Amino acid sequence: MFTKTLLSAFLALGLGTAGFAEVEEPEIEDIAFSFEGVFGKFEEEQLQRGLQVYTDVCAACHGLNLVYYRNLGDEGGPAMAEDQVKAYAAQFETFDPELDDFRPAIPSDNFFDSGMETAPDLSMMAKARKGFRGPYGLAFNPLFRGVGGPEYIAALLSSYTGEEKEEAGAILYENTAFPGGWIGMPPPLSDELVEFEPAHKNDVESMSEDVAAFLMWTAEPKLMARKKAGLVAVLFLSFLAVMLYLTNKKIWAKAKRKD
Repeated sequence: MFTKTLLSAFLALGLGTAGFAEVEEPEIEDIAFSFEGVFGKFEEEQLQRGLQVYTDVCAACHGLNLVYYRNLGDEGGPAMAEDQVKAYAAQFETFDPELDDFRPAIPSDNFFDSGMETAPDLSMMAKARKGFRGPYGLAFNPLFRGVGGPEYIAALLSSYTGEEKEEAGAILYENTAFPGGWIGMPPPLSDELVEFEPAHKNDVESMSEDVAAFLMWTAEPKLMARKKAGLVAVLFLSFLAVMLYLTNKKIWAKAKRKD
């Protein structure tokens, strides 16, 4: 009875039973980010540009409440100087329970919350979104194409067509990278919207890649340290395996020797 009722509702909405099967996932193009691969690492300049794009554009709606200002000075990240971190944090206010009032933020505070209740926090967005599916499967995509989250973010920001429509009292914007093709977020970027110092390409595609790389860093701030530790572990285990093989061969040499 419930199944029939649900099917009737779908038909009444004009969806039909095949409506969901016909929705195709958008094709996300691979981007050769510097941090991908075993020996990849973040580019400090790109992370700093991404931080600027986030601050000037994205922060009006989206927060980063799982990241601390002091992390901006960490090795493997934007690597900002201590005084730069303090000056950046001081631009924002945070609520202090001890003072029961707002005060200028300091490096030990976390980034501000989202400016809008309906806007998701971006701290882990690069890992929460999966850009690639298909031929390699879930286990091998990270090895051959990267995680796909940064590519998805960059594609989303640069795939607006300029078309709009009104639906249920809301304005939707056509975006070829968004599942379903229509999104409620207006195009956040436009060419030359952000000026970089020193000067750098600031077209929509370039800024999209910069902020996508920055959001990958916020999701994995210790990525470089993890890669380094993993490489050391692999080398150590490889050396240990060789030593165990040679030791085993020497111990059992007499027993295996044929007269």
